Amino acid sequence: MKKIAYSLIIAGSLAFGITTTNAEASTHTVQNGESLWDISKSTNVSITNLKKWNDLKSDTIYPKQVLQTSTKTSNSTSANKSTAKPSTASKSIVNQAMKLTGIPYVFGGTTINGFDCSGFVQYAFKKSGKNISRTTLSQFAQSKKVTSPQPGDLVFFQNTYRKGISHVGIYIGDNKFVHAGGKKSQVTSLSNSYWKSKFHSFKRL
Repeated sequence: MKKIAYSLIIAGSLAFGITTTNAEASTHTVQNGESLWDISKSTNVSITNLKKWNDLKSDTIYPKQVLQTSTKTSNSTSANKSTAKPSTASKSIVNQAMKLTGIPYVFGGTTINGFDCSGFVQYAFKKSGKNISRTTLSQFAQSKKVTSPQPGDLVFFQNTYRKGISHVGIYIGDNKFVHAGGKKSQVTSLSNSYWKSKFHSFKRL
């Protein structure tokens, strides 16, 4: 009897683990050389759906582009529902931001000649049709804190070059964010030891 009960517990745990994995696997970051056909095969999602869910007008995709690979998660909890399906506007913000990677960091910069962190965020949002404030502090004040971030949300850091809120980026999913930091605009993992130690919060506009 004990063996049967133990087996049921293990089976239930495995099932829960699979559900959690499926809930998190809702986006795919395009790698160098990947095509829609490759992604369709690896995710078991049709090319038609990939194009529909990501508002793609053609088969053209580019490295680091974040694609939605599911419409919803299998887990019915409210927390996972809130992160399952980024809005079209959020996907547009992420894709616009990804097009800006590699541009030099310039303190006070707001154009493709050079960005600082908040200038980068403002530009990406503007290109997606949404006007937001200019500085890191005003963007922080303008947005609302969230505990379950979606791609397109803002991620704030503190105590970098000054005390308090001092840096901002755009969350892209997979525990990564894109920002104007270091020498250029780039994608960075939130597991990075420096940024992990400076993390403050996720917020949504």
